[in-house]
Amino acid sequence: MTRPRPTRQRSGLLVLVLCFVTIVFDGYDLVVYGSTVPTLIAYEGWDLDTGSAGLIGSLALVGMLLGTLSVGLVTDRFGRRRIMIGSIAWFSVCMLATAFAPNEVVFGVLRFLTGIGLGGVVPTCIALTVEFAPKSRRQISNAVMFSGYSVGGVGAALLAIALLPETDFRVLYALGALPLITLLPIVVRYLPESVSYLAATGREDEARDVAARHGLVYDDIVAPVPAASAVGAVDTAPAVSSMRELFTPRWRRSTLLFAAANFCGLLLVYGLNTWLPQIMRSAGFALGSSLAFLLVLNLGAIVGAISASFVADRIGVQKVVTASFLLACVAIFLISLNLPAGLLFLLVAVAGLGSVGTQILVGGFCATHYPQKLGATALAWSLGVGRIGAICGPLLGGLIAGWAMGYQVNFYAFAAVAVVGALVVSSIRTQNRQDPIGSPKSPATISPTASTQTG
Repeated sequence: MTRPRPTRQRSGLLVLVLCFVTIVFDGYDLVVYGSTVPTLIAYEGWDLDTGSAGLIGSLALVGMLLGTLSVGLVTDRFGRRRIMIGSIAWFSVCMLATAFAPNEVVFGVLRFLTGIGLGGVVPTCIALTVEFAPKSRRQISNAVMFSGYSVGGVGAALLAIALLPETDFRVLYALGALPLITLLPIVVRYLPESVSYLAATGREDEARDVAARHGLVYDDIVAPVPAASAVGAVDTAPAVSSMRELFTPRWRRSTLLFAAANFCGLLLVYGLNTWLPQIMRSAGFALGSSLAFLLVLNLGAIVGAISASFVADRIGVQKVVTASFLLACVAIFLISLNLPAGLLFLLVAVAGLGSVGTQILVGGFCATHYPQKLGATALAWSLGVGRIGAICGPLLGGLIAGWAMGYQVNFYAFAAVAVVGALVVSSIRTQNRQDPIGSPKSPATISPTASTQTG
């Protein structure tokens, strides 16, 4: 008796939920540092000023850079499931160790090591979510999944508001180890391996079985290799690795521009999440109110990114990402003005859409721009290079704070980065399409749905 296939929506939801929860902890582990920066600077016995705090903030992101680039190199060998399991275990153990750091030097080293594990999570979650999502819902599925980063940020801000007045900052870092006993066992039990990875490694029967069990159309993910080209000539071109193919003439421009877009987006994300509470304290707000701005920033990112993704699935993600970068520029610039607190909170929420929310959309844009077999490597590489921007964000905020030029200068710098991001994204060409294995399609064979998804 033939076993009925589950619906795609239901099976896609399983992968979406697992990736979402993973990104929640990813967001928590990163944003918790910004929540504790004011406390760490004031912590007796540790010699931290704004410059050294910015450096420590960047160390986790240097680790993420190495972790993300490493995933891009090994994902074709080990598969996305094993990378996900290993990354979760790695960053959870490191967060627990961070809670017991005896001094600022060990603390910084452990933040670096934590970042290595976190770096493997983001490209893997995006690639799996996009692969297991319905074609017409890829952008919204990715946005919902990646909104977990902001949910984690909200959790970090709320816990900091509730716990910092009464407990040590170490408790907040110890909570980052919870995936070891909550998430990891579930991922080991239920997360499927990527269909495209199984097919690419010659395990076609297993790939078809995974596709069938999760309600996927196998040929939508891994199309059969064509015997001849569109003009009837046999295709004898040698196979190339995913990384090398990203830099072939067809994809080189997009590959470089996506790296630049991630640079701008991640600089805004980590610059604001690291320094917003301290900047608002410099503007005269109390610690509780300063942490509330961080809370609102991430709430704005959640609502804005999901709303923007609905629009992106309809009018194209490239237009929405460009507009979101420009919106971030306007909002961040206006925050620098002496405005009423209520209006500042509203502008910070809009800045959350234009920074964290925009970065979510950039990831989805990249994932759907390339053929399925290149998606994970393209994401890992562009996010890895983009991590240089993430590293620069905390450093830039720390340098400007050290110059004592006024808190407004931070906002001017971040607004300028948002303008550059808009220019970069608007320059990405989307007229060239390929099928899931990378063979060119003629315009007549491309469905309106596929065109919408690739922006």
